[in-house]
Amino acid sequence: MTERDRYIPGVPCWADAAYPDPAAAAEFYSELFGWECEDTMPADAPGHYFMARIDGRDAAALGSIPDGAPSEPAWNTYVWVDDADATAAAAKSAGGTIISEPMDVMDAGRMAILADPDGAAISVWQPGQHRGALAVNEHGGVNFNDLYARDLGAVASFYDAVFGWKPIEIGPGAVYWSMPAYGDFLEELNPGMRAGMAEMGAPEGFETVVATAQTIDSGESETSAHWGITFGVDDVDATAASATRLGGKVLSEPVDMPWVRTATIEDPQGAVFVASQFKPENKDLAS
Repeated sequence: MTERDRYIPGVPCWADAAYPDPAAAAEFYSELFGWECEDTMPADAPGHYFMARIDGRDAAALGSIPDGAPSEPAWNTYVWVDDADATAAAAKSAGGTIISEPMDVMDAGRMAILADPDGAAISVWQPGQHRGALAVNEHGGVNFNDLYARDLGAVASFYDAVFGWKPIEIGPGAVYWSMPAYGDFLEELNPGMRAGMAEMGAPEGFETVVATAQTIDSGESETSAHWGITFGVDDVDATAASATRLGGKVLSEPVDMPWVRTATIEDPQGAVFVASQFKPENKDLAS
């Protein structure tokens, strides 16, 4: 296995967000996470697509809002698939809808945008030259892709049919999407991974997790089902303070949770993400 083979079908592999002013977004996240951002679109292109890198490795991207797309910035999740057209057909058969039909993205790959039966949009990525994020689970890298659903039970069959995911509960109230084949893949990629996780005290089955899931609080009547992003950070309190200084908002102050300390942050143009600091000393905290 090489670094470029870190994904298998059914695993989230990429995240991007579209903005009215992608250059300003690139400046914000470069200051916040230390990203190196490069506009990869031709000079005469109508929009921009800033590739964000950590030590030269692709981490995420910040682009212009396409014509006809929603004007509110939000982070998008992409799932690696073998065949974008077949996956779109499977999503439709499973009760989902097609927001954007499968299309080629130059030689980078082929994608489609789907919506689950609850209305949460998620993209699929059939890789070409672009092989997904190489910088993950580190400061400034994607740590988790997070589904916020109105009814998890209602969408479970959709994600099982389309990606082979099953919801599992790891700890009180902690629901994740599990794909057993991913645990086998990671063990092959890093022999001894399972033993190391067990020695650390990680919850059983955690190596099969591909995403998180949580139910939107019934009091949040204006919140639609959606996918969100969690970025890893070295110091969540410092990240929250920096986000505020750079013009963002801390929507949820840093709080300790099992294994992590997290905060919810809104960037200056309105896209929301979670910043998460790994804290193994928190492993026995009650949820």
